[in-house]
Amino acid sequence: MSRVPLMAANWKMHKTVAEALAFAEDFLPRVADLQGLEIALAPPATALHALGQALAGSAVALAAQNVNAEPAGAFTGEISPGMLAETGCRYVLVGHSERRRLYGETDDAVAAKARALLEAGLRPIVCLGESLEEREAGHTLAVCEAQLEGSLAGIAPEHAPEFVVAYEPVWAIGTGRTATPEIAQEVHGFLRDRLRGRFGASADVLRLLYGGSMKPANTGALLAQPDLDGGLVGGASLDPESFAMVCRSAASRRA
Repeated sequence: MSRVPLMAANWKMHKTVAEALAFAEDFLPRVADLQGLEIALAPPATALHALGQALAGSAVALAAQNVNAEPAGAFTGEISPGMLAETGCRYVLVGHSERRRLYGETDDAVAAKARALLEAGLRPIVCLGESLEEREAGHTLAVCEAQLEGSLAGIAPEHAPEFVVAYEPVWAIGTGRTATPEIAQEVHGFLRDRLRGRFGASADVLRLLYGGSMKPANTGALLAQPDLDGGLVGGASLDPESFAMVCRSAASRRA
C-alpha cells in the first residue's frame, strides 16, 4: 500500500524567531517543486506563531515539539493542544527520547498526550526507541514493543491513519552513528507487524519514520526499505540547504 513519505524537522532548542523566519525564507523556494511527500518543521514553542504565518499557503506543515494533555489549567510553562492548533500546527511530537530520558515522561503520559491531540484534530508523532545498553543486551524489539503498546494505549483503531510512529534508536541520535538500512527495516517491520495486530489493515496506511542521524548521504538508502516512510531529522534539518537535500532525496526515492 502506498504511503506518502513525511520528512519532519525537529529543531529542538535551536533557532530564535528571526532565525526560524530566515530559515523558512531560504528553505521554501528550495522545496516548492517537490511532489509526493509531506514536509513539517518543528521549531521551539517561541517561534510557532511566527513560523506558522510564514508557512501559511505553502506545502510545508507546522509541527510542535511537545504538548500537555490537559485542555487548560494551572500547569505553569505548559501548552495545550488547542493552543498549538491556534498557531496552525498539524503535527506534534510526543515521547521523544529526550523527553523520556531528561524529563521522566512515561508511556502513560505519552499515550495521554497522543489521545488529547487526536481529540483536538492534531496528528501525534509518537516516538520510541532503545538505548545503547538495551541494544547491546539484545532487548531492542522488546523495548520497542513495550513502548509502542504503552504509548498507544486507549487509541481506537479508527484513529490509526491519523498518527505517525517514529523509531529513534537513542544510540544514533546526535552521535553521528546511524542504524544500517537493514537494522532500521528490521525494527520498522517488527513495529508494522505489531501495529497490524493492534489496528488491523489500518496499520498499512500508518507511517513509520526513522529518527537517528538521517542526513543527505543516507536518506535514499534508508527510504528504500519497505517499511520506512520518512524521517524525523535533527541536526541535518537546522540548515535549509541540508534539509532540502534530505527532502529531495526522499522525493526522488519514492517517486
